[in-house]
Amino acid sequence: MVLPRVLEQVVNCKDEIAQGYLMDCIIQVFPDEYHLQTLETLLGACPQFQSSVDIKTVLARLMERLSNYAALSAEVLPEFFQVEAFAKLNSAIGKVIEAQEDMPIAGVVTLYSSLLTFSLHVHPDRLDYVDQILGACVQKLSGKGKLKDNKATKQIVALLSAPLEKYKDIDTALKLSNYPRLMENLDDSTSKEMANVLVQNILKNKTCISTAEKVEALFELMKALIRDLDEGVDDELDEDDFQEEQNSVAQLIQMLHNDDPEEMLKIICAVKKHILTGGPKRLPFTVPPLIFNSLKFVRRLHSHDENVPEEESSAMPKKFFQILNQIIEALSIVPVPELALKLYLECAEAANDSDIEPVAYEFFTQAYILYEEEISDSKAQVTAIQLIIGTLQRMHIFGVENRDTLTHKATGYSAKLLKKPDQCRAVYACSHLFWVDDQDNIKDGERFIAVPCVFRG
Repeated sequence: MVLPRVLEQVVNCKDEIAQGYLMDCIIQVFPDEYHLQTLETLLGACPQFQSSVDIKTVLARLMERLSNYAALSAEVLPEFFQVEAFAKLNSAIGKVIEAQEDMPIAGVVTLYSSLLTFSLHVHPDRLDYVDQILGACVQKLSGKGKLKDNKATKQIVALLSAPLEKYKDIDTALKLSNYPRLMENLDDSTSKEMANVLVQNILKNKTCISTAEKVEALFELMKALIRDLDEGVDDELDEDDFQEEQNSVAQLIQMLHNDDPEEMLKIICAVKKHILTGGPKRLPFTVPPLIFNSLKFVRRLHSHDENVPEEESSAMPKKFFQILNQIIEALSIVPVPELALKLYLECAEAANDSDIEPVAYEFFTQAYILYEEEISDSKAQVTAIQLIIGTLQRMHIFGVENRDTLTHKATGYSAKLLKKPDQCRAVYACSHLFWVDDQDNIKDGERFIAVPCVFRG
């Protein structure tokens, strides 16, 4: 009977400083077990305090103390369940917020952040409680648009980060319906900060995102990193920071995987849809990892389908290559022709490994068109020719006619390089394309000598 009388005195004193101080004393002096058993009585007094009392700090300290008590041992958790501590705290917070209509948004979010910490300690298996807390915040922020209050945005970032830190699994956040809704209240800069938190959590815990549905949800949460929301935000960002962000996104793309070809194709299409909205500044960072992740899967797919009829085994890889061709074409808006050419050649080599000659030839054709129309710098031409020759040297899928066409083209490009030393080195390298040790049908030095450009001038 001691506590009710003490609380009555605290409420009746009407002094805001005294009320805050006395409540803090009560929370610190009485033992944890006592707080649990008298929780309803203690919380019932909170809405009766003066509106100017910093009640959010009082409740936050109470929840912090109870959270620490719960963290000591799993044996005490039944006590929390017995008194329905979460429900009582949640109800009390709602009443306090309702009683103090002028409570700033930062204060509201602080209260729910403390409640979330409590819930994660006491009810780690109750995701519905987490979603309920996030939903309460969403409701309070409804109609307020993007938050301008720095304290409030920091608290929301802490609120959204807490489940990630607890469960160490992005899947948890993707299951929370109110998670993206709460992120909508963050300004573009803070959204980018939160997106970085999500990405780093995935990389740190090496989480594999394995379905297109999850990819869609994740990339929607990450939209501040993968597309331009506000031109001013990226303009203010340091170039090194921007590159670091995009490199993190690139690492994440490499972690998307599913063993089922159909589902993996859906994942690739989902990522494609999102990254192609990233603009010319981001595409050179995000397109290559998507290409290489896809090619890795295609090669693995071919190794598993060795005993399958050729038509069936090539059908699925062809779908992948079709999508990859579209993705590389998107680089034309940047433009980065050297990068696009490298990716075309990588795809050609993967098609070669998958024994799909028409696709490999098509990628080489695209690479040649790119070389002729887009690469004009002499140094870039030398590098491109070296890549073309090196890739062509490793190809085994081409028949005589297709190989001759590509080889003669490469030799012609080599002979037209700006500097004579570059011409000589490139043409010499091309000579190896006419004599390949492990391919009996490509051992004809006379065909090389017969190429018109070889002994020109």
